[in-house]
Amino acid sequence: MTLLSLFKNSNSSNPQTLILGEDSFLNDYLARSYTREERFNDLERVNVDCESEGIDELIADLTESSLFSQQKIITVKNPFFLTTKAPKKMQKQMDQLQEIFANLQQLDDLVVLVASYDKVDRRKKLTKTVLQQFNVVETKVKTYEVAPVTKNLIAAEGYQISRTGLQLLLQRSDQVLDTILGNYNKLKMIAVDGKITEQEIVQNVDLSLAQNVFAILESALKHNYQEAINRLDNQLREGSNPIQLLAVFENQLELILAAKILQKRGRSESQIVKALGVHPYRVKLALDNRLALEKLMSLLEEAIKLDFNYKNGQYHEDNFLKLFILNV
Repeated sequence: MTLLSLFKNSNSSNPQTLILGEDSFLNDYLARSYTREERFNDLERVNVDCESEGIDELIADLTESSLFSQQKIITVKNPFFLTTKAPKKMQKQMDQLQEIFANLQQLDDLVVLVASYDKVDRRKKLTKTVLQQFNVVETKVKTYEVAPVTKNLIAAEGYQISRTGLQLLLQRSDQVLDTILGNYNKLKMIAVDGKITEQEIVQNVDLSLAQNVFAILESALKHNYQEAINRLDNQLREGSNPIQLLAVFENQLELILAAKILQKRGRSESQIVKALGVHPYRVKLALDNRLALEKLMSLLEEAIKLDFNYKNGQYHEDNFLKLFILNV
């Protein structure tokens, strides 16, 4: 099963491929997986970065006679000619690419365009041609889709992970797909018989900054102040910036407050997830919080004041953070 099949494809039977989406880490991961498929083992692998090597290098690779050369699979990174970035002085090269891609069926080689952009210039003739001639794989992943996409990707690569293990991996990766993939790559290296265990995740994937700050806030909200202060001291010893920590505190409080307000307005948990664009687990934890709205608003206001005063030089030590925690 190809990983590209996990995403929207315009024509999956066409091996000429355009991977389109703003997440460069994900796109590169998918491109590597695709070009290393067994059916392409006999092809020579060529990589071209248009931003560092220019379009001329790409044109040379595309037009090289294959009579005495091995068939190639060409991975093209940063194809800026699909965007508004392409300068007018490169019109000659653009016309050459237009001619090549318009007759793509005559090309012996396979081309994989990795366009890590939020959007491409669909008004361009060249872009229109590429969109017509290539299988367009759209890799945009919404926040609430991160869990199923991760689950399906792990299964597609032949690995196994329990529901609890998947949840733990997502939590420790802040539900950020790039971070998840990075941690997953580490876990693949140590997985026995393709099984990724919860113990392996705990031992090899550290809590993120947001996770550590969330644990501090959770301890304080439960009035376990000593535990909260100990966790805070650990973060500061590890080099975390007080302003950075305070920003995460604010983010956590804003999420809890927003979730509770939407719940009060009659929104279901799934509706709140979509409205806030965050992972369902974070919403569930926010709704489980028992603090009154008035207390949450007061804490958020205090955090914002502390942030302002610290940035303006009123505070020079870390004690203001401890006072904030003890006031929760």
